[in-house]
Amino acid sequence: MPHRKTDSSPYKVQVLDRALSILRLLGERPGDRSLAEVCAGLKLHKSTGHRLLTVLEQNRFVEKSPSTGRYRLGLRLFELGSKAIASLDLREQSRPHLNMVLQETEETVHFCLFDQGEVLYIEKMEPQRSVRMSSSIGRRAPAYCTAVGKAILAELPVAEVDVIINRSGLKSITKNTLTTPDALLAELKIIRERGFAIDDEENEVGVRCVGAAVRDYLGRPVAALSVSGPAFRVSKARVLIIAKPVMRAAAALSAELGFKPQVSAMGGAFGR
Repeated sequence: MPHRKTDSSPYKVQVLDRALSILRLLGERPGDRSLAEVCAGLKLHKSTGHRLLTVLEQNRFVEKSPSTGRYRLGLRLFELGSKAIASLDLREQSRPHLNMVLQETEETVHFCLFDQGEVLYIEKMEPQRSVRMSSSIGRRAPAYCTAVGKAILAELPVAEVDVIINRSGLKSITKNTLTTPDALLAELKIIRERGFAIDDEENEVGVRCVGAAVRDYLGRPVAALSVSGPAFRVSKARVLIIAKPVMRAAAALSAELGFKPQVSAMGGAFGR
């Protein structure tokens, strides 16, 4: 009986390695290459090269010319590369604003991106205090129970929030976590109205956070920044004080990204 290949099979790794080699080969020089050139350059059998190129084409990593049948890199790579560069640029651009919030609040400041219903922490600044937040760049957390996440969710269409809830669910992490769609949607409505979100020990017992969304030139919430600290220091009374520099920094960074809030007839600003 032949041995059945598993997900950990070296064959799987070899296929991935060959696919990446094709992308590297196509990116070595301008222009396109034929199937024969790709196979010769990587010493692949024609049928193997064709299968790999077909999968890459289906996923838009390569494009095939309808007239010549030759291959070149696809726009999907440009999309992913643009997102990676934007993330790096945004992190660098956020630092002066994070530092300002740090100086005003003397609490840990985070900057996060939104990704598939989660928040990704890409920058952090800490105060010189003996008791402070224990966190790390690169970690992820559910959006629905964090200040940064709820600040972003509040700026998304309700239909999009519903999709995220249905896909990921609302699991209880602490006794304060919002675990029903109605409770979360009601909270998001309040966040939209006041301009900032609160994580009231919903993701970690003893930790309270205040966050606000950062929007791009189209008004889309692309990131968020927050202040986090021990609940005894970030008291409910102090939340309103902390929220001011958080919102100010988020608005300033949004303006740098080209966001221009509209002004309503009542004189208030809105961006949705």
